Amino acid sequence: MTQSLPEFCGLVALVGRPNVGKSTLLNILLGQKISITSRKPQTTRHRIIGIDTRDQYQAIFVDTPGIHQTQTNAMNRYMNRAATSTIADVDVTVFVVDRLSWDEEDELVVQGLMAAKSPVILVLNKIDRLTDKSRLLPHIQSLASVFDWAEVLPLSAKTGYQLDQLREAIYQRLPEQSHLYDADQITDRSERFMAAELIREKLMRQCGDELPYQVAVEIESFNHQGHVIHINALIWVEREGQKKIIIGRAGEQIKKIGTDARKDIETMTEKKVMLKLWVKVKSSWSDDERMLKSLGFDE
Repeated sequence: MTQSLPEFCGLVALVGRPNVGKSTLLNILLGQKISITSRKPQTTRHRIIGIDTRDQYQAIFVDTPGIHQTQTNAMNRYMNRAATSTIADVDVTVFVVDRLSWDEEDELVVQGLMAAKSPVILVLNKIDRLTDKSRLLPHIQSLASVFDWAEVLPLSAKTGYQLDQLREAIYQRLPEQSHLYDADQITDRSERFMAAELIREKLMRQCGDELPYQVAVEIESFNHQGHVIHINALIWVEREGQKKIIIGRAGEQIKKIGTDARKDIETMTEKKVMLKLWVKVKSSWSDDERMLKSLGFDE
């Protein structure tokens, strides 16, 4: 009788300040897009779980919102709680920073890591953008005194540089236990949740700096009818001016947002999608605890 190999499985937190590339790194590690990305900081608002199963190893990645100092409203406070509470529950923590950059928000993350019991791997991401590589080693040496890192890895999520080394560093630190998810499962999030996130991604990408952070997407209906999925979605903003930006002249902007989101949702579901979007105004929704709970900010 052939003896089966032992299985290793554990939770891996991806933490860091906003806009350091955590979501891009997660998508690359999984080989599939489950976490939305944009150039705007704080794109990720919820904890997103991505499951990477390879042979006897199963790494359950938790992509967290960026930890930031500004907590001006209930949504910001939720995002910080979601990120910091995750650290206490995982087997491995991957702390992502942007190349040679190190600021007060990175220090804030380190403070949260002080109470962590799990080993912490420091990842210096976006290394492909570093023009002067001679500055890398001195920077790594200076960070050695900041925290007792399990490992320090310069990496590029965009190009895949040192990605296998990161995966191996994580695998080495997973506890021996049975896998928690089926081998073909990529995330624990529903298609309904993912559809809302994909619509929000297109909003942030299409509207750019014109659109502030106070925008949310709520799926009103998500119905399978044969090989077609019918989706009605509400886009919430806080002011009439924001609504006009999203709709655009003669409705061109919202039409493009809908078209791009529909294509991504069809790729995700492998079905034809009929998507309808509406924009509604609700003043200060991002500081309304009841509204946030209805939008899923209650984990």
